[in-house]
Amino acid sequence: MPHIFINTNRSLGTIDPNIYGQFSEHLGRCIYQGIYVGESAEIPNINGMRCDVVKALKALHIPVLRWPGGCFADTYHWRDGIGPQAQRKTIVNTNWGGVSEDNSFGTHEFMELTRQLGCEAYFSGNVGSGTVQEFSDWVEYCNMGGVSPMASLRRENGREAPFNVKYWGIGNEAWGCGGNMRAEYYADLCRQYSTYLRSYSPDHKIYKIASGANVDDYHWTRTVLERAGHVIDAVSLHYYTLPHQDWQHKGSATEFTESEYYTTLHKTLRMEELVENHSRIIRQFAGGRKIGLAVDEWGTWYDVEPGTNPGFLYQQNTMRDALVAAINLNIFNNHCDTVCMANIAQMVNVLQAMILTEGSKMVLTPTYHVFALYAAHQGAQQLESYAETSILRHDNEAVPTLHVSASRAADGKILITVANLDAAHPAEAQVLLGGVKAAAVNGTVLCGTADARNTFTAPDAVQPKALSAVLTADGFTAALPACSVAAFTVTPQ
Repeated sequence: MPHIFINTNRSLGTIDPNIYGQFSEHLGRCIYQGIYVGESAEIPNINGMRCDVVKALKALHIPVLRWPGGCFADTYHWRDGIGPQAQRKTIVNTNWGGVSEDNSFGTHEFMELTRQLGCEAYFSGNVGSGTVQEFSDWVEYCNMGGVSPMASLRRENGREAPFNVKYWGIGNEAWGCGGNMRAEYYADLCRQYSTYLRSYSPDHKIYKIASGANVDDYHWTRTVLERAGHVIDAVSLHYYTLPHQDWQHKGSATEFTESEYYTTLHKTLRMEELVENHSRIIRQFAGGRKIGLAVDEWGTWYDVEPGTNPGFLYQQNTMRDALVAAINLNIFNNHCDTVCMANIAQMVNVLQAMILTEGSKMVLTPTYHVFALYAAHQGAQQLESYAETSILRHDNEAVPTLHVSASRAADGKILITVANLDAAHPAEAQVLLGGVKAAAVNGTVLCGTADARNTFTAPDAVQPKALSAVLTADGFTAALPACSVAAFTVTPQ
């Protein structure tokens, strides 16, 4: 019987709620149709936002939402998206499908979405094709409470009080679609832009996030931290999990072999190596300052669903994706001393989405349910955990049987989240609690075959259900189904 050890006497600190952040880009049907349908739509909405989608997302207690991209951010000019909608400029979304973008969803609409969700806004600013003045004006437009040209413009557009947007990304993927820059060049730009991104109130200090590395480009992180670390609060990291590294043939979201299943899990486990290595560089060059790692794009990336626009990145979501989500969230929890934010890509209808929509229909994906199971980790104290398990091997790619993280909330309750990565065999787990004795334990599990998924004809095929656990003298035991994600809430004596 595999053992899981929870040491309640050791912790790396508080799990930042922002680790459970989301990402919404002007890409495919994420914003339009997925979130925003307009006030005149027949689909029930409040100020243009779909009621069903907002209700589902609000249940996840989303802490922060990144917008407007992604690659779209570095072609986005924020003034195109303010003022009367009928007078806004229509542009071509050159990054994603070459479709028309009418800018009906802009700054005010996004802030209305965050208001309905009850979350913080994270704006990704245009460094690739914009200017320092343009970016500086956007911050002033959003955050200036006094008298200024941009504050007056905001008031003319119907918003008296400042939005007080806290999180600002200084460009996106500057090494790629954000300008194809060298690290040295971007670091100098980051210093320049940061100078003019000002906090307009001592009570609302902005938080600056530098455009960080692609996967294992440690030179990028080192250069940005060494040259611009003193003007930023965090640096980003992007890593997507692909079954195959051929970007033209990444693999299907639903039709995959056992080998591809384990390959996907093996590759997503690499996130731990990346987080540790980039964090080590951050510590080396932080100079005593607290600089975080923001993994603001992560998740699975497959070939699009057959018959859909290749530029829309629409893919289905299975239990394989649920396990990918569980692994990554466990990793972020267990590195909460440096990981200050993470934003799964993306929230609705794009890549590893929480929600899929089709007209007025809505489906919650297995990944959504993982975020729901893990929600109580937000703001809790991380606890040291370790799974003593066997190693699964497929084509020499090692994957552990179990993957775990744990935390303790302010009320003393302990949440233990465990993924059984074995696609074929259940695991009888013995959970040992060090430092506390359990008075009660409640379990919930999400499970199914690796390709199990929710569809518009069968929206409830994959759903969380109760999982029994038996108290022992030093913890509890539970039977974890094959291909499952479980959450146990322990009430101490």
